[in-house]
Amino acid sequence: MKSEIQNKIRQDYLVAIKASVEAGNEILRIYNDGDFQVELKKDDSPVTLADKRANKIIVDALEPLGIPIISEENEEIDFSERKKWDSCWIVDPLDGTIEFIKKSGEFTVNIALIENNKPVFGVIYIPVSRALYYGDVKEGKSFKIIVDDEIKIKDLLKNAEEIFPGFVQKTINVAGSRSHINSETLEYIDAIKERYEQEVKVIPKGSSLKFCLMAEGLVDVYPRLGPTMEWDTAAGHAICKAVGLKVVDKKTEKEMVYNRRELKNNSFIVSNLSGNIDD
Repeated sequence: MKSEIQNKIRQDYLVAIKASVEAGNEILRIYNDGDFQVELKKDDSPVTLADKRANKIIVDALEPLGIPIISEENEEIDFSERKKWDSCWIVDPLDGTIEFIKKSGEFTVNIALIENNKPVFGVIYIPVSRALYYGDVKEGKSFKIIVDDEIKIKDLLKNAEEIFPGFVQKTINVAGSRSHINSETLEYIDAIKERYEQEVKVIPKGSSLKFCLMAEGLVDVYPRLGPTMEWDTAAGHAICKAVGLKVVDKKTEKEMVYNRRELKNNSFIVSNLSGNIDD
């Protein structure tokens, strides 16, 4: 059964998976060399040589597919043009640049395919651990594999293991941001304790790793009560959605959508808990 599912994976998905690994390898080379060349962008967020080189690798791989690309490191395209798109790639070539600079190892490569404003495919690659996650929403499956030295993607994916969200145990595990946890998030965690009357453990992680932990059942809820961008979440959203988890926009109370006029996300919740904390 697994081989049949793997054989169905679209060619453009394979291109994205391969690009994520190749970009991750370049990021890791710079990470190990220590030649970060940190600069500040207009919004005072850091950008490094690794961000730029990874972006070039991914864009060069995806452009021949003829699907427009939204990337953190590309010049922003006006919504008057973007609103005409039925589909697009959303890319964060190095998610967790702060963690990269701090050398925590908790940074990722994120690539997602969006169709009609909804994520249909996502891949997240973690260069330091070589863990690769990908989710196909239409197939309703997400997978994890540890990448070998040789990038033989088709052969590699045959050995990928399907992942599933877990069942809540005595302790509720909450994914928390490594660098961006705030008072609102701490209040939300307190509300979980009060509602469920269970022990709550916060597991801090950087970048889109938190989505991966949700999809493979290692955490039960991921509250992000603060600003993120579409490229921070699209790939992780796809991986979670493929296993039946929703990424719910706190403002609209609906599942988050993409390629919006404003690329900045509202606060959101990914949860495997029963009920709504806000009720």
